[in-house]
Amino acid sequence: MIKKIIVVVAILMTTFSWAQDNSSSPYSYYGLGEIKFKGTQDSRAMGGLNIVGDSLHLNLMNPASYSRLRLTTFGIGGTSNFNRLQTESENEKAQRTTLDYIAVGLPLGKFGFSFGLTPFSAVGYKNQDVSVIDGMERTRLFSGDGNINRVFVGGSYSFTKSFSFGVDFSYNFGKINSQAVEFITDPSVQLGSRERNTSNIKGIAANIGLLYNTPLNAKTEFYSSLTYSPEAELNSDNNRNIATIIYNINGSELVADEQDIPVNDTKLIIPTKVSFGAGIGNSKKWLIGAEVSFAENSKLTNRFDDIYDVSFENATKISVGGFFIPKYDSFSSYLSRVVYRAGFRYENTGLVINNESINDYGMNFGLGLPVGNSSINLGFEFGKKGTTSNGLIEENYFNLSVGLSLSDIWFKKRKID
Repeated sequence: MIKKIIVVVAILMTTFSWAQDNSSSPYSYYGLGEIKFKGTQDSRAMGGLNIVGDSLHLNLMNPASYSRLRLTTFGIGGTSNFNRLQTESENEKAQRTTLDYIAVGLPLGKFGFSFGLTPFSAVGYKNQDVSVIDGMERTRLFSGDGNINRVFVGGSYSFTKSFSFGVDFSYNFGKINSQAVEFITDPSVQLGSRERNTSNIKGIAANIGLLYNTPLNAKTEFYSSLTYSPEAELNSDNNRNIATIIYNINGSELVADEQDIPVNDTKLIIPTKVSFGAGIGNSKKWLIGAEVSFAENSKLTNRFDDIYDVSFENATKISVGGFFIPKYDSFSSYLSRVVYRAGFRYENTGLVINNESINDYGMNFGLGLPVGNSSINLGFEFGKKGTTSNGLIEENYFNLSVGLSLSDIWFKKRKID
């Protein structure tokens, strides 16, 4: 059993080198970037509903769920994102495939523990702006990449079969790069300018959770959840380099002169967030529920002090969803044992650009394919983010997600006859 733990830890450590969760959203330029981790694939397929502590699946949004596990569970998931970016006059396509999470849950009687790695946020954009000033065409190119990852460890305790409490602690770390290039498309003007910014980000955060369920009658149960994430502070060590360059239209640069410019380091806020949800159902048959989240995003700031075209407001997220299992113990029909999931999600992201609030809508569907005590979870999401009004960009996206939930008995007492 110790060998299994060593293998899992090795996977987690090697994942650091390739768990670079990227974004294709131009809105990732602002604040902490695009918030990426939105739950495991089974909960995302229900619109992000996280009100149940499953005995065989990790619920990484509510740490109170860890003590509800009955088998040691290893979870890993990834998503392919297909995004169409549209303005009033143009549109482009982008595609990204990313790691969503890798985690282990350990049941120990009334206690439960979990540890793993998830992305927190990501930056990834490429924008171009062309204007004519004094009869000369001026081109500006903006690009950025990077991410903030989250290593977490948490535990929970079940006071009764109905009530459990848990807490996560996480270390957030990452590097974000951004670049702006400006040049005049005229043979008589050879030199352009380039600005490069780099931020190294790190800090600690926490998440507290409660789960409660109770029977309503012989076939129906009431489920409820509450999570609270207190405000956390991240340190952003910032660097800036400016250069005079010769820029070729094919994208190559020749630096004529460059220098480092001192800029202020900043404190970035992970805002306070509260979520509560409730639903009814039968754990072996069906579930329907809703969850509401409030985040104090008005306290968000940008990494650099000279970004002026954005403001922040408090954010709200509403999730409605559920699942249905035709017959969980069917021997004759595999499709009767499949978990069918669906949900809807609405989110006011808290980002305000050109006096327009940036909203995000998603419709979700999914399948849970049982394989013994384990399962393969597939998720499909159609969504829209942003708007083409006031010179902004609308994103129409499709996400295809795959998650593995592998459950087994790792710790078993040996019996000697």
